[in-house]
Amino acid sequence: MSDSLAPDVLKPLLRGRFGHVYRHAERTDSTQRMLAEDAAEGAVAVAEVQTEGRGRLGRAWEAPAGTSVLVSVLLLPAVEASRLPELSLVAGGAVAQAIAEVTGLEPAIKFPNDILVRSRKVAGILAESSEGRVVLGIGVNVNQTLEQLPTDAKTEPTSLRLELGGPVSRARLLAAILLHLELAYDAWVTGTSRSG
Repeated sequence: MSDSLAPDVLKPLLRGRFGHVYRHAERTDSTQRMLAEDAAEGAVAVAEVQTEGRGRLGRAWEAPAGTSVLVSVLLLPAVEASRLPELSLVAGGAVAQAIAEVTGLEPAIKFPNDILVRSRKVAGILAESSEGRVVLGIGVNVNQTLEQLPTDAKTEPTSLRLELGGPVSRARLLAAILLHLELAYDAWVTGTSRSG
């Protein structure tokens, strides 16, 4: 069975408002650049492979095609600019919850933007803001084999497949990430939750 993130696979799984504007590419330089300036909040860009994916401090984020969740979400938070750095932690918590829901694993957040399983990095968050517009990039190692993971990473990497001993549905995971992110984001914007 194909593990596609194409719109016709993902959209039936959506349970909230995020992702209804959905751009999907087989290949892109970076999902962070796929969202139009005037896109609606909750617009999502996904790629099967990125050629210039990056993490914090300009580090490369590389993964073979079709093995990861590589997604960017557009947010337009009506909050003070000083609060925007909190979004990485908000997103990290949402991704950890989604991974737990779909896999039964117990991820931990490593400040400021990594998600770990058994002390190995399984996901990372990159939030880029400009003039009240935040593009939140999320990369999750889902179905990589050991040979497909980088050997020079600062934190030892892993994938959900390696931790579980079998493949994980990327579409189910992405739908869960979008729902948990929406709920956590709404609570953060309205001040009904604390992010750290």
